[in-house]
Amino acid sequence: MSDSPRTRVTRRLRRWLAGGIACSLVSFVFAPQALAAKVENLRLWTAPDHTRLVFDLDSAATAKIFSLDNPERLVIDLAGSDVANAAVSRKFEKLNLEGSAVKSIRTGHQGNDLRVVLDLTRKVNPKDFTLAPNAKYGNRLVVDLEFPGESAVENPIDPIEARIREQEQLAAKRKLKGEPVAAAPNIKASTHPKRDIIIAIDPGHGGEDPGASGPGGTKEKDVVLKIGKRLKRMFDAQPGFKAILTRNSDYYIPLRKRTEIAREQKADFFVSIHADAFNSPRPHGSSVFALSSRGATSETARWLAATENRADLIGGVDGNLSLNDKDEMLRGVLLDLTMTATLNDSLAAGSGVLANLGRMNTLHKRRVEQAGFVVLKSPDIPSLLVETGFISNPKEERSLNSAAYQEKLARSIFTGLENHFERNPPPSSLLAWRRDQARGGKGGEYRIKSGDTLSEVAQRHSVSVSALKRANDMSGNTLRVGQVLKIPRG
Repeated sequence: MSDSPRTRVTRRLRRWLAGGIACSLVSFVFAPQALAAKVENLRLWTAPDHTRLVFDLDSAATAKIFSLDNPERLVIDLAGSDVANAAVSRKFEKLNLEGSAVKSIRTGHQGNDLRVVLDLTRKVNPKDFTLAPNAKYGNRLVVDLEFPGESAVENPIDPIEARIREQEQLAAKRKLKGEPVAAAPNIKASTHPKRDIIIAIDPGHGGEDPGASGPGGTKEKDVVLKIGKRLKRMFDAQPGFKAILTRNSDYYIPLRKRTEIAREQKADFFVSIHADAFNSPRPHGSSVFALSSRGATSETARWLAATENRADLIGGVDGNLSLNDKDEMLRGVLLDLTMTATLNDSLAAGSGVLANLGRMNTLHKRRVEQAGFVVLKSPDIPSLLVETGFISNPKEERSLNSAAYQEKLARSIFTGLENHFERNPPPSSLLAWRRDQARGGKGGEYRIKSGDTLSEVAQRHSVSVSALKRANDMSGNTLRVGQVLKIPRG
């Protein structure tokens, strides 16, 4: 019995559908696994104590990272990923690796994973984290190669000078808590340390964080580094001062790490250098900021603090001053006293810097502004943030690119801070020694330093102990570090 036309059509449709489904299943089974992400770029920055690699990805990806030795290598496996194209592969091969501890970079595949092998010249401690997209970049994998035993700065503080500074800080803390700082009578007086005053100079931004950009394409990170290097040369050339840079090349340092570096180097002062920007080309002029414990003192300051602080989202280490060994009430009192003294120093120095900037440039604000910048939040180190000018203003952008203008800006900051320390030198510094010598020659005064005894001071100034005690209305032999004695004429 023959099929009806309707039955034949139905049978053909079933056969066609079955074949289509089979084909689809075959395609599904044998199709290559979809890639999780593609590497669109690789960027590298080298600092004195680490190298940072940033993989720019078109989507989020997971990574497995492990080390191999004999020879030293670091392997980075990106799950289900590949390089975007041949141009990116060439970028891997042509990357400038000078000073990075990476000798060469090789890529290949481990199953469906992209394998990146770093041939190393030394041992490293690898750390990695991923970053979500932001206004400037997409998904990123960041790999930091930390160099064990290396300092974050070039020419770190001398251990002897560090010890002198530590003793001075300890004496200051005891004085803050109202504890006596006495010199033991049997300890022989040592010569004055005449140490250098250490200035930490912080060129803002760097590396994958360019900061603000001018209409002509000038990047804030480049301009402020040039100004910072000029400022360092000025301090290093001045007897009694030494400057350290938180970064000396194009790499990024987290905001709190910058103050950590200053603290590690026993800095007496911290100055962060930036170039301002606004969504209009009209604002212009220089500004100086100190920390405000109550928040910003103007809407502009609040806005600036928010935009600068946002840079810390790039990632990094959070370093806080530890007061864990103190009870809650004492922590609050000590921190408040320390912040008050530090802030007063910051404001005093800031006024001098602002006055000098006003002699060579228009001032955006005629007083030291206060805002909650993360980079200024170091309770024990007086700190300033200097906005050298508005990079978003075409005229100031051209000026900021001028070597002569950069020199003038650096000189203004230098003069302001130098004058501040001439008036307020740390007790063990060369500037304090010079001031005491001048006072001793004119009015017969001497400032007590750690280790001084009454008999040694008397012998040094050719007077008797009894005459020295009478001149200073002293009943005992106890001396305090920082105490000024009147020296009677022989």
